[in-house]
Amino acid sequence: MKIETKCVQEGYKPKNGEARVLPIYQSTTFKYDSSDYMGKLFDLEVDGYFYTRLANPTVGFVEEKIAALEGGVGAMMTSSGQAATLIAVMTIAQAGDHIVCSAAVYGGTFNLLGVTLKKFGIDVTFVNPDDDYETLSKAIKPNTKAVLGETIANPALTVLDIEKFSKLAHDNNIPLIVDNTFATPVLCRPFEFGADIVIHSTSKYMDGHAVSLGGVIVDSGNFDWTNGKFPEFTEPDDSYHGVVYTEKFGKLAYITKARAQLMRDLGSAPSPQNAFLLNLGLETLHLRIIRHSENALKVAEFLENNDKVAWVNYPGLASSKYKPLVDKYMPLGASGVVSFGVKGGRQQAVKFLDSLKVAAIVTHVADARTCALHPASATHRQMTDEQLLECGVSPDLVRFSVGIENVDDIIADLEQALNA
Repeated sequence: MKIETKCVQEGYKPKNGEARVLPIYQSTTFKYDSSDYMGKLFDLEVDGYFYTRLANPTVGFVEEKIAALEGGVGAMMTSSGQAATLIAVMTIAQAGDHIVCSAAVYGGTFNLLGVTLKKFGIDVTFVNPDDDYETLSKAIKPNTKAVLGETIANPALTVLDIEKFSKLAHDNNIPLIVDNTFATPVLCRPFEFGADIVIHSTSKYMDGHAVSLGGVIVDSGNFDWTNGKFPEFTEPDDSYHGVVYTEKFGKLAYITKARAQLMRDLGSAPSPQNAFLLNLGLETLHLRIIRHSENALKVAEFLENNDKVAWVNYPGLASSKYKPLVDKYMPLGASGVVSFGVKGGRQQAVKFLDSLKVAAIVTHVADARTCALHPASATHRQMTDEQLLECGVSPDLVRFSVGIENVDDIIADLEQALNA
């Protein structure tokens, strides 16, 4: 099936006389007829559901759909995008290990790796994703366990050269983890370019309506965990009846370990209700993300030609240095977020935001409605102008998430606010 059909048809497939729409299994527990069968569930001998923290039918059907969209062998949903990043890394790395990460990632990811996981003994080196292969290779250490980057970075909007980062990882026998939140599998499928694990904050375009938090980890099934660098996959797990993940689960070794070990212990499980809402969003993802991309390009072109705008950053623009990577990795569009600077600096940017009528001022991005944020007066307001520049956020920067309204109305709103 083509990906548009997968968005609608994959996952839940009702049988004769069953509900047409994915049911919500709002239950923490499940009944079985014998202790023996329950024991087999706990030994991972049979498939089934025994506690919603580990697995739930509603959640499971949505995981199947997302795995199909990305082209993976399996997926595991989490309670948030942050939880997905945390579990994706901690399934591989432990105290004494090292991660290489693109410096152009979501601020929450930057803090998770650079601050919190350091307290757990996992070190990180942040690299410039635009550096050449030789420069990037210098960041790899003998204890490096993974490389991580974002397809389109939030909010820097840099585009990851997935094949370059895949080579960096695989030349060192470690996996590449790609956060594909902004691109979605409709615009880009990182597994096709050498990524091994994909993560998403499903709260963004996949949900599409800003109604449910969530995250997901998708396993390609392609990485060789038996190469000697990952004994936790090839030696018995004493916390789970001595199971050896590569022997028992083959291509599903990584995603099974993530669920049986990390989800079991961290408990970052999604609710069935949120999974149901996410599934509704996924059914129209293929329509929305194309409209987001088309609208964003027209908005970026308008801003680029407006004399009240100091600069515009959108990877789909012909003038963007990332346009060749967009053409290679996401030819259908560069997603829906544009950043730009208003002439006059911080105060003029605030006045511009306060003058918007269609676009709402919110901290969120990537849902159906157009929204905007001035980081210098909101998320980064504790910083001086000098500190803002050091972390790549200029005082005049506006992050503009272009919705699926009529683009003429969005541009008219921008124009009147700039005139104000």
